Order: sequence, then structure tokens, then C-alpha cells
Amino acid sequence: MTAATASQTAGPYWHMIDFPEWADLLRASGPNAGAEGERITLTGRITDGDGAACADALVEIWQAGPDGRYGPGFHGFGRCASDADGQFRFTTLKPGPVPGPGNATQAPHIALTIFARGLMKHVTTRVYFADEPRNAEDPILNLVPAERRVTLLARPEAPGTWRLDIRLQGADETVFLDL
Repeated sequence: MTAATASQTAGPYWHMIDFPEWADLLRASGPNAGAEGERITLTGRITDGDGAACADALVEIWQAGPDGRYGPGFHGFGRCASDADGQFRFTTLKPGPVPGPGNATQAPHIALTIFARGLMKHVTTRVYFADEPRNAEDPILNLVPAERRVTLLARPEAPGTWRLDIRLQGADETVFLDL
């Protein structure tokens, strides 16, 4: 019989696994060089329950390509560290809709995971795009109470730039998913 091992908080050693170039999924020397689709920037700020910046978080994203497929033609994984103000930034392609449970279609979205000091386990959420008509029919988004969905909706900040701020706890806490 094996004994359970206690969880440990994460960080602050992100420099050992942080490769800043991984925040640009479209970098010339990367696996998506030449990939086609709507180029976007995804940005946001991570704060704790008191509203203070999480300056040592590591953010990972995983997404489908513009064609709604994972893998072939578009490598949808990225990683970046938050800066001193808790900001993160990715350059990628806007994902397409993907198959969902049953015969449903999920709205375009990006899975986002955060590792940070003080978290006993990483947290995962989704980034949906506020202007997407398919959001109304997304089977996962519709599991979230209507008044809380706003915490999953990235808003346009400038042409091609989407912003989703993440609140780890407290008032206006981002909805996190149990995976």
C-alpha cells in the first residue's frame, strides 16, 4: 500500500521552465511558422483575493487551430510567466469551434492553466471570446451560472487584442474548472 503525498505550493522557480519564446505561438522558428488564421494577442492580469498582482505565476494555454482541430497544422500549446504587475501575454491564432459532448459544438475557446505560489494545485479555466455567437450554445459555458460567465469572456482591447483578467479568489473570482 502506498501513502498519499501531500500537495505542495507551486513556485517561485518558473525561470527553470520558462522559455519566453513559448508565449509567441507564431514565432518564426516555432512549430506554427507559416500557420494561417486570424492572428490575435491574448493578454490579462492575474490577481489574488486582495486584488494584488500575482507577479510569479506561470500561465499555460492549450487550444485548437483555426480549423477547430488539435495538433495537425497548428501546435496550440504556449507558456509564459506573469510580469511584476501580474500581466501575461500570448500571440496566437484565434481558435475555431471544436466538437463537444454528444453532437454539440463548443464555441472557440482557449484552455488556460495557472501555476502560482500559494496554490496547492494549479487552476484551469477557459477563455471564450465575448463577440462569439456560438457562446450561447456552448455546452461547457452553459454549465456556468449566467452571472458568472463574464469571468470567462475575453473582451476586445484593441484590434486583434483580447483581454481576460484572472481573479484567483474573492469577489469576482474567475470560474475555474475541475478537470
